[in-house]
Amino acid sequence: MQAPFTTLSEFRDILGKAPQADAAATSAAHDRNGQLTKPPGALGRLEDLAIWYAGWRGNPKPQIDAPQVIIFAGNHGVCAQGVSAFPSEVTAQMVANFEHGGAAINQLSKAFGASMQVHALSLDIPTADFTQSPAMTEAEVVTALQIGWMAVDPASDLLVTGEMGIGNTTSAAAVAAAVLGGAAADWTGRGTGVDDAGLARKTEVVVKALALHNMETPLDALRCVGGRELAAMAGAIAAARHHRIPVILDGFICCAAAAVLAKTCDGALDHAVAGHQSAEGAHADLLRALGKTPLLNLGLRLGEGSGAALAIGVLKGAIACHSGMVTFAEAGVSGG
Repeated sequence: MQAPFTTLSEFRDILGKAPQADAAATSAAHDRNGQLTKPPGALGRLEDLAIWYAGWRGNPKPQIDAPQVIIFAGNHGVCAQGVSAFPSEVTAQMVANFEHGGAAINQLSKAFGASMQVHALSLDIPTADFTQSPAMTEAEVVTALQIGWMAVDPASDLLVTGEMGIGNTTSAAAVAAAVLGGAAADWTGRGTGVDDAGLARKTEVVVKALALHNMETPLDALRCVGGRELAAMAGAIAAARHHRIPVILDGFICCAAAAVLAKTCDGALDHAVAGHQSAEGAHADLLRALGKTPLLNLGLRLGEGSGAALAIGVLKGAIACHSGMVTFAEAGVSGG
């Protein structure tokens, strides 16, 4: 099997032809929700989540049995500009930690019954320093999109994408600024914990990148200032839509990648919810730009898909109530 695109133009066309939620299943789930043994609206957002999920799965009484967490890792040439508090070697070291089960995302995936895979994307060949040239050629960004697409298991019923890549908050800030507009300082944050001087360097790097590159489309932004792991996340999120698999978005970096899809095609993220609002300063603004209200707000800033993986539990709870509760008629309770 291969991804169904070989160019950015073909990928854009696929986004435009993506399937929609099943209207009949959505309607039936809505009707079922109104008959369950609870006051109307008593489960708040859990009710909306369950109906949304049912529509994308085409089943008014769905289950979540096979969630999938995929971590993509990439290295960034822009680290040469001193934008991170950690060296690029940490990316490969953390990939090894993921593979040996020692990271937070391993524990969260296990806790919520999710399979987890890690894809390291050419860690020995960082993207180009995007203050000097485009981060990737079209062939490189398409390859990363294809890797993300093919990483999604069509048999899964929920997807979380996470990332690891020293320097990728700088890349994500540049992507967000290019795709959503605004000043570099609006989108650039402290990432792994850089000091004031480091934040100033990061902001100036994003300023230079925005001035250097002619980014007419969101996919141009992904190529010019993105990273392989950002592109792979975008490819995976798009593949999930193709397979009608709902997605829980993670933090700032994941949402920057998702913004490329949202601004390429209206409604491209209708199959996605925001798992959490991270402590990265601009994530709240990014979520507002995407029209996504986070399920959780716990001050997380780890990445790895950790906040989205934690939110699997919220969605599982919503589906457990929706599909497991009985109706007033089934329970013989008056008031339905």
